[in-house]
Amino acid sequence: MYITRRLEFDAGHRIPDHKSQCRHLHGHRYAIEITLSGSVINKAGDAANGMVMDFSQVKSLAKEHLVDQWDHAFLAFAGDRAIVDFLGSLPDHKTVLLDRVPTAENLARIAFEQLDVVYRDTYGNQLQLERIRLYETPNCWADALRARLD
Repeated sequence: MYITRRLEFDAGHRIPDHKSQCRHLHGHRYAIEITLSGSVINKAGDAANGMVMDFSQVKSLAKEHLVDQWDHAFLAFAGDRAIVDFLGSLPDHKTVLLDRVPTAENLARIAFEQLDVVYRDTYGNQLQLERIRLYETPNCWADALRARLD
């Protein structure tokens, strides 16, 4: 069985080598969809009876391990020294340094890597992260799929 939970957050970024508008500092209202697979729990009296995982727990784990860190932050490639140095000069600025350029594709992959261990077999029901879909805009998104990450 597959379940999906969607969350939204706001963040800034730039694509330093882009030849058009994305090389400038800008932001997005991102949406992230977290798709998990697992067996439906069939245990009378269990709060998760009939579920793969309680959607509220999917949300709380995603917020704790990813969304709260990225929300209202600037997602910067550590190699983008001009921006990293500038952001470092701002007192208490919320900056997340990444080892990759913060494209939708890379952010989806980073999110998958960070959340994969968080959800793995949480309930003992073969729970596993299958897909992260990261929307940069309502019409543009990237999918990081377990089957395609290798």
